[in-house]
Amino acid sequence: MTAVLENPTHAEPGPEETGREQHPQRPVLELVPSSRREDVAATTDLTAEQIEELGRRLDAIRDRVLAERGASDAEYIRGVIRKQRALEIGGRALLFAGVLPPAWIAGTAMLSIAKILENMEIGHNVMHGQWDWMRDPKIHSSTWEWDNVSSSAEWKHSHNYMHHTYTNVVGKDRDVGYGILRLSEEQRWTPYYLGNPLYNVLLSLFFEYGVALHDLEVEKVVAGQKPLSRVWQQIKSIGRKTGRQILKDYVAFPALAGPFFLPVLAGNLTANLVRNVWTHAVIFCGHFPTGAVQFTEEQLEDESRGEWYVRQLLGSANLDGGRYFHLMTGQLSFQIEHHLFPDLPSNRYAEIAPEVRELCREYGLEYTTGPLWKQYMQVLGTINRLALPNGKR
Repeated sequence: MTAVLENPTHAEPGPEETGREQHPQRPVLELVPSSRREDVAATTDLTAEQIEELGRRLDAIRDRVLAERGASDAEYIRGVIRKQRALEIGGRALLFAGVLPPAWIAGTAMLSIAKILENMEIGHNVMHGQWDWMRDPKIHSSTWEWDNVSSSAEWKHSHNYMHHTYTNVVGKDRDVGYGILRLSEEQRWTPYYLGNPLYNVLLSLFFEYGVALHDLEVEKVVAGQKPLSRVWQQIKSIGRKTGRQILKDYVAFPALAGPFFLPVLAGNLTANLVRNVWTHAVIFCGHFPTGAVQFTEEQLEDESRGEWYVRQLLGSANLDGGRYFHLMTGQLSFQIEHHLFPDLPSNRYAEIAPEVRELCREYGLEYTTGPLWKQYMQVLGTINRLALPNGKR
């Protein structure tokens, strides 16, 4: 049984689940049988004592940041929210004059940035509970509802609990391929996966819908392991949120523009596509470039706190960039630090990243990082390679 940590995911399994984008020919997820019985320590040259010592040192970093949280952190997130809302208002206003190409381009760009900030730096991190300590009911994981087709309650279960507890564990972490792609040699190959590159393009363009449908677990329904009544409950929940988002972006705001309905509609659609493609790229670069390690379910048995930390370190990857790049990724360019400490304020990841990197150097652990373009090329290479049976190119 995997270790239960005090903090890391913040959210427990929710009452409702989402699922993934359905595909009529998608195979039931089938794993290649493994004769290995290794613990996480077997993926390193560390002794059990060294792993637990590393865990204690990482705990100390977390405890220090928790003790230091204060007014400057609160002002940071409030400032980001103010800027995001100003960008959204300005972008939507410019789109009302979108019949003029410069206004349409500027308005669409501003709205795209606003949607990225709202989803990544604000929504994702607020719903992780990073700002709950402020006791602000408007910026709290229990009340925040984001600009996305998936509801916060559904997302907190699939992401905060499932993904952060079972990071990169094939067969447990359903972010490995989102039930659509083959992203591990542990997944048994079928002809369906010849479409891996095409499925990835479609998932990128419609990523918010892939996330919303993430927990439907269609393959379990096909295998008779999940009742249709449960799936119907989830579909109704997803439908309500999707309906509200479609009404807002594709009906209400375009209608308010009167004769400029089409430019506003096109701008809103483009902004959502830009947000989806960017989010997909950042998230996939966080776990699937060369250097990010995947694990088997057997390795979870009797996993200690130190081993959980090591798994987060080895299963995650960072992105190099400057201040504004990190902001636009929601600080998920510090994916390693985020997976070690998902409930710490996101603005602190840049501060503690050098400490984490030095610990990795000291203990001989890989600290995977690189520029976005390079990491994403590696991700695409993996997706294309795993479209074919193992060993084929």
